[in-house]
Amino acid sequence: MRFNTLEDWLDWQSTLHPKEIELGLDRVQKVWQSLATSSLNCKVITVAGTNGKGSCVAFLDTILRSASYRTGCYTSPHLVRYNERIVIDGEPASDAQICQAFADVDQARGDIPLTYFEFGTLAALHLFSSANLDVAVLEVGLGGRLDAVNIIDPDVALISTVDIDHTDWLGSTREAIAVEKAGIMRKGKPVIYAGLDMPATIPSAAETVGARLLVAGVDYSWRTLEQGWDWLHKEHPRHSLPLPNMRGRFQLQNASAALMALECLRLDLPLDQRAVRYGLQEAKLAGRYQVVGRDPVVVLDVAHNPQAATALAENLGDMFCHGKSVAVFSMLADKQIAEVVKIMSPRIDQWNLYPITAARAAPLPQLEAALQSEGIEPARTARFNDITSAYTAAKESAGADGRVVVFGSFYSVGDVMGLL
Repeated sequence: MRFNTLEDWLDWQSTLHPKEIELGLDRVQKVWQSLATSSLNCKVITVAGTNGKGSCVAFLDTILRSASYRTGCYTSPHLVRYNERIVIDGEPASDAQICQAFADVDQARGDIPLTYFEFGTLAALHLFSSANLDVAVLEVGLGGRLDAVNIIDPDVALISTVDIDHTDWLGSTREAIAVEKAGIMRKGKPVIYAGLDMPATIPSAAETVGARLLVAGVDYSWRTLEQGWDWLHKEHPRHSLPLPNMRGRFQLQNASAALMALECLRLDLPLDQRAVRYGLQEAKLAGRYQVVGRDPVVVLDVAHNPQAATALAENLGDMFCHGKSVAVFSMLADKQIAEVVKIMSPRIDQWNLYPITAARAAPLPQLEAALQSEGIEPARTARFNDITSAYTAAKESAGADGRVVVFGSFYSVGDVMGLL
């Protein structure tokens, strides 16, 4: 084994490939075929989308496990520990398991260069292949068509939403980005589109591939009740379901899409109403409109693009707050910083800025320029050199009757979670 600790493996992987991101399947496919256990031998659900992927995965996982199915979930990025990315039957893989998987991938790759994400994807698939799973739930890292996850043919594909993000790799319009996400579709297999604003390129891609497209509001829908909600489907509706414990307006949309995906597998993976009800209530996902602490309330949300920022702003508007709202804010340099600031500015009284520790982090002057471009006066802005001082000052400024809102990236939320 090249290294004995997970930290050493990850440090090495970050320097192994000259590019942080290189889309394409050839290299990953070759390494996967070289691994001794290059087959999952279980049902596979692949989830792509700009926002909502993680919530859909969480609902799928908890509902399936509530029915006593053994699941493997691969997600990215992590918030605090790398092990969060690879979860088997509800438990993160151990350092030892991941290190051994890395060693196996390293041996199988020969001289083929792999990115950090590709190494992790292959390690997850390798662990899943020997875990005796009933279902693997795979979250796409970037796009879909050329993402490493797409070396696996899914039994069901799910596209949560499509919005503008990662334009350098996926394109500058929703229609172009949708084509990339549609790359997870397979001939003769169902694909669910969870959003209510489907780009025209989604149905055209499904027709070209020969996939069976199921659309929210057409093939299934939902309605809220005084207590709970109904999932509406012409053949197998589910009534009087409990509201998810995950906060946010869009969680019924995500839960409904997960139920549609599971409906597609009902012959192989039947689910009783008890499992569905329990799974909906048990689903949790850190950093997605997550409320922690009191006096002041602290809201953690990884919103880092306009669509996610809009959802966060709406959720904050629904949440009563007596006092001041203070943001702990940072983003990556290649994101739509000014647009996110514009959307969030009506909900934020004071902005505490700090630079996240990442290769693509936006420096403080870039963050300040984005705020100024949206008319936020310097008196409402404070700059800090590290997360500890930015977060501590935010709590003091908000006071007992205010709230602290941490958003802008997975890094910023993860940084604060490390302080809790």
